[in-house]
Amino acid sequence: MFDSQLYRKLSLAATVLGLFTVTGCSNQPRMIASSSSANAAGLSGNVTQPLQLITLPKGTTITATVGQTLASDKNHWGDSFVASITRPVKIDGKTVLPRGTEVTGRVLEVKNHELKVALSSVVVHGIYCDLATNSRRPSDKDQPNHKGKKNSTRKQKKDNSTLSARTRLTFKLSKPATIPAKA
Repeated sequence: MFDSQLYRKLSLAATVLGLFTVTGCSNQPRMIASSSSANAAGLSGNVTQPLQLITLPKGTTITATVGQTLASDKNHWGDSFVASITRPVKIDGKTVLPRGTEVTGRVLEVKNHELKVALSSVVVHGIYCDLATNSRRPSDKDQPNHKGKKNSTRKQKKDNSTLSARTRLTFKLSKPATIPAKA
């Protein structure tokens, strides 16, 4: 009798585990729709333009403005931050990442008087895309001008451990990135 109860419990556990596995594996990434398949499905009204994948080559520059202040005494390795693209990224005359697109970055290194950051991802047309860029640290010329705050600005310039909000940084891709773009 004990064996039959154990067998039932193991069977139930295996069934539940199997259902979770099937459910998890059936969640496929968002497919890039084409207009012909949308028309074939009988959808009317707003038909989205098809998306094509474009590869941004290594060395492509991405200029972004940091959305919040980052400091070596408050932030830690791995902390994320949000920035917005300042200059559109174009490939073959086609805008792939328009101005204002939000990008996510990470703090890569925090030392007593040093802070290094890099861009890590962007969401384009609802699709998450990884980015690998060079790391940047705040420099005197990167910091925005704040009138009437000369003492605090001098301190920031001296130790390069604070990255002020609205600071514009230019990153370069360290490896190619694939981004969806409208055809």
